[in-house]
Amino acid sequence: MTTIMKRASWVTSWVSAGAAAAAVAVTLLAGGPWGEGRAAAKPAAPLPPPDVSVIQLAGENVGTYREYPGRTYARDLVEVRGRVDGFIEQRTFDIGSDVRAGQVLYVLDVRPYEAEVERARAALAQSVADIAQAEALLVKARQDAERLEPLVKEEAAPKQDLDNALAARQAAAASVTARRAAVDANRAVLRNAELNLEYATIRAPIGGRVGDSLLQVGALVTRTSPQPLTTIVPLDPVWVRFQVSEAELPLFERRRGPLPIELVFDDGRRETARGRIEDTLNSVNTKTGTLEVQATFPNPAHAVLPGQYVHVRVQTGQRTNALLVPDRAIQEVQGQQTVLTLGADGTVQGHAIVTGDRVGQRVLVEQGLTAGDLVIVDGLQKVRAGGRATARR
Repeated sequence: MTTIMKRASWVTSWVSAGAAAAAVAVTLLAGGPWGEGRAAAKPAAPLPPPDVSVIQLAGENVGTYREYPGRTYARDLVEVRGRVDGFIEQRTFDIGSDVRAGQVLYVLDVRPYEAEVERARAALAQSVADIAQAEALLVKARQDAERLEPLVKEEAAPKQDLDNALAARQAAAASVTARRAAVDANRAVLRNAELNLEYATIRAPIGGRVGDSLLQVGALVTRTSPQPLTTIVPLDPVWVRFQVSEAELPLFERRRGPLPIELVFDDGRRETARGRIEDTLNSVNTKTGTLEVQATFPNPAHAVLPGQYVHVRVQTGQRTNALLVPDRAIQEVQGQQTVLTLGADGTVQGHAIVTGDRVGQRVLVEQGLTAGDLVIVDGLQKVRAGGRATARR
């Protein structure tokens, strides 16, 4: 009996403790130990529409451009070669400098050619003296013949003497002719010797920028050498070649003559001038479907050098009321170009567009947008079509 009463007392104590714990938990959930009630948690407030930057489209009168990768080149490169043999005594230019047409580049050893000139002058002087002597003999032969002719008619002198005098006159005339020919020949020899002396001083045949000197002072220059002494490239104007598609060829054929052309270099530098389409090749490259176009543009400051890679921006036309969208506003998915616009009620709308030529950092929109549309240009990652946004202009 005592054992049963102890077990009943232990059970009653355990139930009482559990009830007390449950009451404490209910009290805490209901409002704390002091019985103060707490209001139920409110649902989170909706986020405000994100801010986006927009531009309002308006028609503009602009020139349209197209860009083509190209390369500058020197079409009229000239190789400087020796026209006479000789050892180089002087090089009078700095490698990579600009030279004028006729400027002295090299001086060869001129002593052998000066000697040739002196020899030719002496030979010419001798031939001139010979012709004077031959002319004097011709005068004497004519006089002898003229004195004998009347004497022979009167039979006062033998006819043989007259025949001899006539033959001597004819020989004297032939001698004069030969001496005159010798004078002409010696004059030509002198001129050739003077030319060789001039060629011993090698001058720039054209103006431009001179290259490296392939022969140095003391080296032997020969007329038959396959290697030039140096090269000169004219830099003004400079030539540019670039490729256009077959479909674009009529555009350039119609615009022969001056047209706006701008070269854009890898460092962002630009050279703008009125260029000129000079040539188009006579066949389309069957592998690429393109045609080479060659153009020139002024380069008075020699800032552009042959061999530079450039982008050629060519103005292709003039548009009125054109709609232009910045590059950063255009999204492309699977070949489809789209932009997002903001409606009057703040709703974001998607538009598929068709673009045309470029104008600076903007693109001409041919289809898909109208004047007055608000195009989202910044904050595109925060919105999607069908959502809402707030314009920040």
